[in-house]
Amino acid sequence: MSVTNALQGLSHQARDAKSWPFEQARLLLDRILRLRLTDGERDLAASLIGEGKAAEAVATFPALLKPVVFETGYGPSGLPHLGTFGEVARTTMVRVAFRALTDDVIPTRLIAFSDDMDGMRKIPPNVPNGELLAQDLDKPLTVVRDPFGTHESFGAHNNARLCAFLDGFGFDYEFVSSTDCYRGGRFDQTLLTALARFDAIQKIMLPSLGEERRATYSPFLPVSPKTGKVLQAPTLERHVDRGTIVFRDEDGELTEVPVTGGGVKMQWRPDWAMRWTALEVDYEMSGKDLVDSVRLSNQVCKVLGGTPPAGFNYELFMDENNQKISKTKGNGLTMEEWLRYGAPESLAYYMYQSPRSAKRLYFDVIPKATDEYLQQLDAFNRGRAESNGPAIDNPAWHVHGGAPPAKGSPVSFSLLLNLVSAADASTKEILWGFIRNYIPGATPETEPLLDRLSDFAINYYEDFVKPSKRFREPDAKERAAMADLVARFKALPADADAEAIQNEVFEAGKAAGFEPLRGWFQALYEVLLGQSQGPRFGSFAAIFGLDRTVALIERALAGELVA
Repeated sequence: MSVTNALQGLSHQARDAKSWPFEQARLLLDRILRLRLTDGERDLAASLIGEGKAAEAVATFPALLKPVVFETGYGPSGLPHLGTFGEVARTTMVRVAFRALTDDVIPTRLIAFSDDMDGMRKIPPNVPNGELLAQDLDKPLTVVRDPFGTHESFGAHNNARLCAFLDGFGFDYEFVSSTDCYRGGRFDQTLLTALARFDAIQKIMLPSLGEERRATYSPFLPVSPKTGKVLQAPTLERHVDRGTIVFRDEDGELTEVPVTGGGVKMQWRPDWAMRWTALEVDYEMSGKDLVDSVRLSNQVCKVLGGTPPAGFNYELFMDENNQKISKTKGNGLTMEEWLRYGAPESLAYYMYQSPRSAKRLYFDVIPKATDEYLQQLDAFNRGRAESNGPAIDNPAWHVHGGAPPAKGSPVSFSLLLNLVSAADASTKEILWGFIRNYIPGATPETEPLLDRLSDFAINYYEDFVKPSKRFREPDAKERAAMADLVARFKALPADADAEAIQNEVFEAGKAAGFEPLRGWFQALYEVLLGQSQGPRFGSFAAIFGLDRTVALIERALAGELVA
């Protein structure tokens, strides 16, 4: 089934869905109906869509056939990063929810907008040929020479990386370049409006600036005809009839340039508003740190004759010390790091969770996010067979754009990690030897997600778990309980399943007087695996093998693991 087909016939469920993408989709639909239809038309269209007759609503009101425009922004002074992924992923979730809400009959577009006309104000860290970049400071990023030597400009290089990045995750988007819009005339009419309403824009912007900045601020940044630099220069004259401004160039000479055709670049808040207006953007979300910027840009957008888009402000991620993540500090995870230890699906799930709550973004969140994603996917697939339709509030539905795979992983990520640890499995082939014993007939081809998770588990174990493993000796009470557990395991049949094994673990803990039993399981993990937490022990023993688990406990009782 295609994604499009999967999104049709869901409007009844979408109307009552509680997940945040559907809440956003309903707000967006209200906006679309309010802007495109009269009061009477709006009520009828809303009623039809609510009754699952979105196709009839569109046939009755052709204005609804105009595409709904979603936008995400990218600053190509650096490479795409987790924030880039998060914004596109979350926006895509709202877009898919909107399509489901309207039975996928109202067209939508997602614009990935690159602000590549911006002047390069400082040399980015960690790029080669910094001396080359130093010669191009303040020039548009699409004019700055590419330090990597692969593209016609630094901006083009990073734009290509953005597109490859988004393509790699399968996002459906249209790439739009700021430089192309300015120089190609797409922004011309809105820029001329901004020139005519210069004073109204200044009235909005100046109170938000410090005294010194107010004295020289202009919403227009002229591009010097002599040096090609994007200049922070005050506007000295405005000629609305000619569509030009006058500024003092770096050599002191008064210079007149058109505001159209790439002669200027707008300051970023007015630029944001201008972009919304020119591209008729209906939805864009942004980080909590941009609340004031959104407010100002909304006001400027109205001055320009546009309607500010719908959207919301998401919370920012924190590092391991709950400090705000900064690209300059490099105190957060990179995309490459997450994808070394976790699947893209787990990252999308982490982005889905509570976007209005601040969350830590560090290595230790990856296993938990992975297992929670797997649990949600299993719950979705169980519910899919039992209900009248897909559980569209399930995170897996949003992670997979409305079409989750029908199969997850029969083994959790935490269990794989502990299997790698106990078996000292340095290669995936060793790991699969255990998996085949646990799941007869399983192969990487029949269990593709489990096969990918195996790679991530080995990487995570080698880099994070193994260096921090600390085995300890059991105390007298724990030693007696473990000796009892060995006897219980030896009494079980060799093909005992995980449930039977888990029951014996419980009984051994109870017989030893552990209350609560959490202390018993913690002791097993610390003594046998060298860590304070682990998976369900019965499942671990079943996949590791009952005989090997007995041998592991006996080695621990003999003091060999500590040694």
